[in-house]
Amino acid sequence: MSDLPVDPTITIRAETLLADPNTCKFTVSRTVHPGGAFFFEKKERAGGSPLVERLFALLGVAHVLVTENVVTVGKEPSASWSGLTAAIGTAIRTQLLTGVPAILESAHHASTGKRPDAEIRTVVQALLDREVNRSIASHGGQISIVDVQDGNLFVAMNGGCQGCAASQVTLRQGFEVMVRGVAPEIVDIVDTTDHASGKNPFYDRVG
Repeated sequence: MSDLPVDPTITIRAETLLADPNTCKFTVSRTVHPGGAFFFEKKERAGGSPLVERLFALLGVAHVLVTENVVTVGKEPSASWSGLTAAIGTAIRTQLLTGVPAILESAHHASTGKRPDAEIRTVVQALLDREVNRSIASHGGQISIVDVQDGNLFVAMNGGCQGCAASQVTLRQGFEVMVRGVAPEIVDIVDTTDHASGKNPFYDRVG
């Protein structure tokens, strides 16, 4: 049994993502870790980051994303959220009560280093498959990777996203934010889509 005091001011709201039932977002009433997003795609990347080590110690945890006061946890498809959700909440509360930083950034950067373009492409493709395309598929859209070169990500928007007036909102305020969470090395995201050829082009045709 833990000797740490219970702090009723720490509240955590768990919300399973509709786009991906294997991912759950934990919104905490306190800042878990300031200063941007930190993504841990496997247990081996967690070394030196106390909260992430606690989370990966739980059976079924597959990946962790920490952004300010939100901890997003992905589980193995074979695992169940029953019991795991409460255990994750307890791990977050325990970490906050210790007063120790949740993520030791120097250790995180040392463990990740600068990843090659091929590895970045793999991580972003996993994000597309796991969350992004499942969500925008309901609108008939899809985002595909064209290439990754020197830290620049080239994408194309297909289906309902091609020519849609809201496509740039989806790209810049949705997809780009998520990409920078899993691949902070990305320098720029370049949209190569020919939106003028879409079903509802938002570029005015002349003549």
